[in-house]
Amino acid sequence: MGNNRRDFLKMAAMAGLSIPAANALYAKGLDDEKNFGVLPKRIEEYQTNHKQRFNMSGYAAPKISTVRMGIIGTGNRGSHHAGTISRVSDVEIKAAADVLPERFERIKKNLENTDHNPEYYSGSDDAWKELCERKDLDLILITTPTYMHASMAVYAMEQGKHVITEVPAAVTIDECWDLVKTSERTKKHCMMMENYSFMPFHITTLNMAKQGFFGDIVHGDGAYNTSKMGNNFGKNMYWNMWWLRMYGSRKGNIYPTHGMGPIAQMMNINRGDRFDLMVSMESNDFMMQGKAKELAEDDPFFEEFTKMEYRGNMSSMLIKTKQGRTLNIQHDATSPSPHNLIHGVYGTKGAVLFDPAPPRISTGNHKWTDKKTYDELIEKYKPGLLHKFEDFRKGLGADLKSGHGGSDLINVWHIIDCLRTGLPLDQDVYDAAAFSSVVELSEWSVLNNSNSIKVPDFTAGAWKTNKPNMDINLENGSGDTRIFG
Repeated sequence: MGNNRRDFLKMAAMAGLSIPAANALYAKGLDDEKNFGVLPKRIEEYQTNHKQRFNMSGYAAPKISTVRMGIIGTGNRGSHHAGTISRVSDVEIKAAADVLPERFERIKKNLENTDHNPEYYSGSDDAWKELCERKDLDLILITTPTYMHASMAVYAMEQGKHVITEVPAAVTIDECWDLVKTSERTKKHCMMMENYSFMPFHITTLNMAKQGFFGDIVHGDGAYNTSKMGNNFGKNMYWNMWWLRMYGSRKGNIYPTHGMGPIAQMMNINRGDRFDLMVSMESNDFMMQGKAKELAEDDPFFEEFTKMEYRGNMSSMLIKTKQGRTLNIQHDATSPSPHNLIHGVYGTKGAVLFDPAPPRISTGNHKWTDKKTYDELIEKYKPGLLHKFEDFRKGLGADLKSGHGGSDLINVWHIIDCLRTGLPLDQDVYDAAAFSSVVELSEWSVLNNSNSIKVPDFTAGAWKTNKPNMDINLENGSGDTRIFG
């Protein structure tokens, strides 16, 4: 693993991170697989020494009538988000930054025929810092490679900006604590945009959980199983092939939040319950190194990738909560099986299952309901957020589809609406930290014979009294921000 690690750190330095920051991509001791006690000891030290400075759970920042935004990273996700945000009222995209200025053409195209005319920052590895330092921005959206998210979020918060970031928000435990401490100190939101939590079926089942449909939730199965082989080996898909380098230099679940986030919300993680411990196991790599060797036969570009020790094709995590619930989370981005999110939730009174299709509901009688009953239950538990979007659609006479089953638009609309009306965001920095912490924790477990490891309590005990979040029924009075067709 040593050579892969050095190559990856070199790439991180090229991305504008200092050597110490780049080195933080890796847990101390992970290069020595026998160094069993290092990470657990660090977690214990953090837990002992951390005192909550300010509880960001339920925090409502002052109202912002027009949300002025900057976007860091204008590749696939950044440009897509810009187009989605342009459909929301009372927000202005004022700046965007990217290390590759040619990427600005895509975001410009997505903002054509809109009122958004951002100023663009490039020309150096630190151009994004200039964006963060602007005095006329309220919110920074981060859509860069995952190992850059935390350092950029911390810097943006220190410049007085709220932050929303693509997933995961961090890739090490150190970074997770940095996010928590900075958010508490600056009183700036740091929300990870776990958009799968806003998919219509997922927020409907979240409302079912809030209304007691499941009784006590016992267990959840979640996944992000979909082949990214074409993307990861695509020479022009990702800057400097960073995703492929991640798969060739890390172990464990490097993309956990889509399967885990929606279930964690249903279990009120950080609000009455929290992650306690986890174990992780992964298969061998049966595909990625072989693919690299196949491509290298005709293209020398891929020669360096033939020597990497790739993460296993299937990663499995089992998490236990303080209240005794369990989550089983998978990630497979290689095998050619059908796209599968699973999202199975099982309680003492009922259950649901999203994938494989069709979605199903059980009322606890050892079988799935028929379609008529399913449709009736979906309509009964449809949350106010979805009713609001139906009103938008009827008023516009237009489809409101967006990426990821419509969740991208629902997510950014609610973020902007909450900032405008001075309401808490749907997820907070403790969610970002807890959901992201399993990246490093799962790596440690894989490297240590799938032993269990404690998950930090980023709330410093406040999870016992924090109130449930995700105002999907708009009970706090939000909802007046408009959507354009």
